[in-house]
Amino acid sequence: MEPMKPMESGSTAAVAREVPTEPADLFRYGLRLLLDKDFDSWVALWDEDGICEFPFAPEHAPSRLEGRAAVAEYMREYPRQIDLQAIPYLEIHHTSDPHTVVVEMSATGRMVVADAPYEMSYIIVVTVRDGRITRYRDYWNPMGLPDSWHADADTDADANAESGAAA
Repeated sequence: MEPMKPMESGSTAAVAREVPTEPADLFRYGLRLLLDKDFDSWVALWDEDGICEFPFAPEHAPSRLEGRAAVAEYMREYPRQIDLQAIPYLEIHHTSDPHTVVVEMSATGRMVVADAPYEMSYIIVVTVRDGRITRYRDYWNPMGLPDSWHADADTDADANAESGAAA
């Protein structure tokens, strides 16, 4: 178990050093990239065939992403949804598999469209092989988001359905 000091956006750059290959270090490095809004570099940490799963995803959101390209596509929307500003709590647990860690963390920031505070607790199971993320299971709780996020997502889904029906 490795508790960590809180991380905030802009506190240190994640550049100008070698990318770590051990799961715990790679995860920490990835968090720094996300806080620094360097989403392309975060996606580059993924294996070409990496799998990202969201077991508790709401109906309008994907529950599984297959491959780095799918992760990249998903992350294109991230800055329009969440302005991640800090990781006030992070604990990384090593497992009997040296390639896998279990992460407990909390994140804070702003919901961009709703202009509402963002506070979320996570459990994430991450597997790394050959220095790349091969599996990422993100057990976040969509019920912890403000009602406006669900309403925005429902409105977006309705608009997409209507535009698809008109095509």
